[in-house]
Amino acid sequence: MPTLPLHHVWQYTDRDQAFWDEHLEPWLPTKIFDAHTHVNEPEFRIEVMTEEKRRQYWVNEVGEPIGAEDADRCHRLVFPGREFSCLVFGHPTLEFDIEASNASLRKAAAKYGWQTLAVTRPQWSSDRIAAELDEPTVLGVKVYYALISQDPHTRDRHIEASIFDFLPHHQLEVLDARRAWLTLHVPKADRLGHPQNIAEIHEIRRRYPNVRVVIAHLGRGYTLPHAKESLPQLADDEGLYFDNSAVLNPDVHRFALATLGPRRILYGTDNPIFYMRGRRQWHGRSYINRTDYPFHFNKDREPPEVEANYTLYIYEALRAIRQACEDLGLGRSDVEAIFHGNARRLIDGIRTPAAAIQSDTSGTMPE
Repeated sequence: MPTLPLHHVWQYTDRDQAFWDEHLEPWLPTKIFDAHTHVNEPEFRIEVMTEEKRRQYWVNEVGEPIGAEDADRCHRLVFPGREFSCLVFGHPTLEFDIEASNASLRKAAAKYGWQTLAVTRPQWSSDRIAAELDEPTVLGVKVYYALISQDPHTRDRHIEASIFDFLPHHQLEVLDARRAWLTLHVPKADRLGHPQNIAEIHEIRRRYPNVRVVIAHLGRGYTLPHAKESLPQLADDEGLYFDNSAVLNPDVHRFALATLGPRRILYGTDNPIFYMRGRRQWHGRSYINRTDYPFHFNKDREPPEVEANYTLYIYEALRAIRQACEDLGLGRSDVEAIFHGNARRLIDGIRTPAAAIQSDTSGTMPE
């Protein structure tokens, strides 16, 4: 097949098509719902990414924004023959005009049949949060510690913040009243397992039981030690959900599925980042991203014959999920739940008028 443009510096090649045909086409469900993907028109960037920040963190090099039209094209390219939909939100950074991005994305979602989350700031009032939730495609909010305030030198000025520093209680009250979706990227260098994160998530679930809490990236559990430190502490709360976006490690997927069960995990990509070509390797609590492009972070290159066999990170992640599901003997219904059914159950509960839903303090959804 001819090489096709994908996103940023990446192309879709015959290697990717062959990988799809061998590892994914026979196994993936016919319906795919991506519960964690970023769409942002490049025109809404208001601060240029600096070389200083590019050298700090690999995502700053590969996370070029993707507009709605290109995102739709890429969805169709990488998921051929699948009925695809997604939950989209902009880049949670003050380098973009988040108000303009939210408004633009709502229009795109109506066109392409997507659902959206509003990227929000902790300074916003209850009324402003409610106004965002009034919009037809908006299911809830995406919050992030970098939205507390901008720092021209680093994205991690507020990484050690409390969750309530970027998700204040007055906003949680509105989310609870609306039974809204919350995608939560946890702070702290120690990730989800930090005691303050665990305590604050328990508090959110106790005080705001109707918020549909989805913890992003399996709590940033990209390595098995991080997953083992965190997920068991939240395993008993059946109303707490996780997306598996940006997780490439099959051992982490296996541990998460065994610990949480397949009905509490939602498939996500974290695209456009996972259009990157390459693979990831793990060493204890750290990981190395391999790719075939000369980024600043990519100094320790693998031999050309190894790089020649790279495919897209999104495909490597899907193969890792398949491996974990097969290792655990999960059936077709479980796989379909991960890739579509769990997200649909949450969405249906949010879209159902609150008066018609029997109150449930557990936060679980009606079947």
